[in-house]
Amino acid sequence: MVLLLVSIVLVLALFAINISDKTGMPSLLLFLGLGLLANFVGLDFDNYWFADKFATFGLIIIMFYGGFGTNWSMGKPVVKEAVTLASLGVVATGILTGLFVHYVFKFDMLESMLLGSIVASTDYSSVSNILTSKNLNLKYNTAPLLELESGSNDPTAYTMTMLFLSVIAGTKISIPIMILKQIGFGLIVGFIMAYLIGKVLKRLNLNKDGLSIVFMFAMALFTFSFTNVIGGNGYLAVYIFGIIIGNQSFYGKRDVVFFFDGFSELMNIGLFFILGLLANPESVLKTLPIAAAIMAFMTIVARPVTVFGLTIPFRLKFNQLIVISWAGLRGAAAIAFAIMVVNSGLEFSVDIYSVVFGICFLSSFIQGSGMAPISKGTDMLDPNDTVLRNFNYYQDKGDIGFLKTTIQEGSYLIGIKVNQISLVFDFIVAKIKRGDKTIVPRGDVELQAGDVVVLAGEEYFDHFGDELIEFTVTDHHEWKDKKIMDLNLPNSRLILTVQRENGEFILPEGKTVIQKGDLIIMLQDEKMKFG
Repeated sequence: MVLLLVSIVLVLALFAINISDKTGMPSLLLFLGLGLLANFVGLDFDNYWFADKFATFGLIIIMFYGGFGTNWSMGKPVVKEAVTLASLGVVATGILTGLFVHYVFKFDMLESMLLGSIVASTDYSSVSNILTSKNLNLKYNTAPLLELESGSNDPTAYTMTMLFLSVIAGTKISIPIMILKQIGFGLIVGFIMAYLIGKVLKRLNLNKDGLSIVFMFAMALFTFSFTNVIGGNGYLAVYIFGIIIGNQSFYGKRDVVFFFDGFSELMNIGLFFILGLLANPESVLKTLPIAAAIMAFMTIVARPVTVFGLTIPFRLKFNQLIVISWAGLRGAAAIAFAIMVVNSGLEFSVDIYSVVFGICFLSSFIQGSGMAPISKGTDMLDPNDTVLRNFNYYQDKGDIGFLKTTIQEGSYLIGIKVNQISLVFDFIVAKIKRGDKTIVPRGDVELQAGDVVVLAGEEYFDHFGDELIEFTVTDHHEWKDKKIMDLNLPNSRLILTVQRENGEFILPEGKTVIQKGDLIIMLQDEKMKFG
């Protein structure tokens, strides 16, 4: 019977996803609705212990893949703004909301701060779903900013929730030490695990089908669990681990992407359905006025004050700030943290789970539905681009790779039409960037000086890299300050890339000068390897 119910729920969820894609309504709202509907027709479920464990597991997967799927090259220009909002922004939102609850509804101060902390973070799934389903490519790199913020702010809300929960429970803790351990251990373990696993992936033979998936799945769970055991923030660690590993190339990455694409969606469905199933319709309706007031305050006051105040140093556009303020959708993490609070066994003056559920439900419906018209009304839509897919997406999901080259002044290619280019190998011209414009490479398009031409072809993945040498040029290295043409390299060796100390990659030419600190990657003939 249980399996029958699960299969029915999954099929209904697929229809819900289809509706979400067409209407732009957050899938969170529809999954919660399915859970509420099941509750209403008599499916009784009140196992908060199971829900807590499932929510924790689901958030691990969602946060790991949220980091794994982050395109760092797109997020890097707005990382300062995103990190500020994901940390200080969550703290400010939580405190302002807590003060509102305390002074308006006369709840105990600590209880109010706990409630504010639970709902302080924004929901990655809802934000990402709204942006992609409505194709809301926002100006000024706002879409990457929102996705990076919403994907990374749950750890801060979790730390605040744990902090106030511990104080209310009377646990003797040092608040500064707890915060330092949560954030410090989370960051350290995340970076160390990413570094170690990155090294392991280059040396471990995982070329059997599915092994890379099993390995990555295990490492994500280990990163979270180990960090929690030593007192750190497991969500932060697994997110950092996901970002770093996801922006590396390794054998089997495509399989990992396909698996976690589907599995994270399955976790979303299961998580939101169970959260809806846990809700008591009578209690939700009873606390709805409180939830509506808190949600309205957060949307109209707390979020805008936080966004406008904390982003002053970054000098963002006024219309951009309006959209960022509106995009503070609350979701799965808040409800999962509320379950954790219920499982603490502490008594509160209000049904916290029902209040949080109401806030998230209303936030998804009102803010989610209003995202498109507000973006359009504030002139924040960029008609020349899309957030649906980019070239990196297809590199991760298909056997395709991209190369770019710039047409230099005086090149014989200037004035040549695309259909006249003799591509001896199996490449096609995928696109042409001319200044700020993207040119569709039709056959009659003529190349101009300064054009950036992107070529596409079947990618090659080197499983073991046995033919590669990597070393750093020291102050006393014989190649220092020499041109490549003067190195007299044997025919069995070829310098592939030169990476400067500042991270810049140089495509080597004969006149390229090797500098101190350069990282040299060189190909050598396998037969000459031990010569």
